[in-house]
Amino acid sequence: MKKLTLLAIAALAVTSLHAQKLVIKGSDTLGAKLVPQLAEAYKAKNPGVSFEIAAEGSTTGITAIIDGTAQIGMSSRRAKPTEMSAGTAKGVTLKPTIVAHDGIGIIVSAANPLTKLTARQVEQIFAGDITDWSAVGGNPGKISIYTRNTSSGTYSDFKALAMKNRDYAGSSQKMAGNEQIAAEVAKNPTGIGYVGLAYINDAGVKVVAVDGKTPTPESVLNHTYPYARPTFYYTNGDATGEAAKFLEFTLSDEGQKIVREVGFVSPPKS
Repeated sequence: MKKLTLLAIAALAVTSLHAQKLVIKGSDTLGAKLVPQLAEAYKAKNPGVSFEIAAEGSTTGITAIIDGTAQIGMSSRRAKPTEMSAGTAKGVTLKPTIVAHDGIGIIVSAANPLTKLTARQVEQIFAGDITDWSAVGGNPGKISIYTRNTSSGTYSDFKALAMKNRDYAGSSQKMAGNEQIAAEVAKNPTGIGYVGLAYINDAGVKVVAVDGKTPTPESVLNHTYPYARPTFYYTNGDATGEAAKFLEFTLSDEGQKIVREVGFVSPPKS
């Protein structure tokens, strides 16, 4: 009996030795749907690996790489010069790898008859210059604006891509994630918001064309859709260990099949 107990303890020690935990933090755009599905597929092939995934915004992912609290930082935007400098000060080299392409879709309630806007109208709505739907050909009613919170890469990207870096309207309501924006817009006939490609088909919402373009794989890859952008894994220099293997899996044919199934666009093969 004693011998069996010792064998069991030894086996447990060996299991613990080989167990790997991969900590991934950052973007909700990547971390709410895509990365958890990639992690499940990866774990099926590598049962000794566990994941800790925290999707709280791109800023938190880049910060986690600088602070050494994650092996992979998910980001829907490029690191800012200040973040690069902060990393350098700590001996960290922020290295981005494009893992998928995304398009930020403008969504309204399915009950809203509006089907199109110009890029200028989008800017004016989100900046607060236009406050009533009647000004853009919709039914009269005060426009309710839903945006991401300030730690979100999508929040920053949308300001740059759609708003000429203007401030959002003071009346805009900040949401923690894409799912929350879609849910709020779905139940508010006067609502408008923006979400990544993986969320444009959520129940109760519809995508509005911008200058005649909607986000599709083709329009995102060739950048004919105005709010197209790459998304990234950030690592400290070249990824190593389990992080390198997971990054390789994400970029593999199997990983990119999941990328497309979730709704993102695969990067062109080099």
